[in-house]
Amino acid sequence: MTEFATSFSPDRTTAPAVPAPPALGILAGMVLEVGLIDVTAGSEDDFTTAYRTARELLTGTPGCRSVRMTRGVESPSRFVLLVEWDSVEAHEHNFRASERYGTWRGLIGPYFAQPPRVEHFTDLH
Repeated sequence: MTEFATSFSPDRTTAPAVPAPPALGILAGMVLEVGLIDVTAGSEDDFTTAYRTARELLTGTPGCRSVRMTRGVESPSRFVLLVEWDSVEAHEHNFRASERYGTWRGLIGPYFAQPPRVEHFTDLH
């Protein structure tokens, strides 16, 4: 069995200190952008084609490390976008605040059933 917690010691009177998460802007390492995208039923193939065209807008953005789109097995109208960025700022400044983002949304946005839910995540250490 792998041990994830500090071993119990009868003479330990306090829990080990847990470091606070870093503030935005000083994240160490990459961040993972996760976008949950629901497209209008019947437009999945058109969305997939548009994504393949739009993908290079992401991959060519400074600070973008990798891009992956997955499709739901049980819910084929649901897609999950996974983008690794150098930082939240790389995503926000280099992509979202650029013309690339407008072009991206213009290509894939018409197929959205609703606005995507997008969040950033960091690895646990």
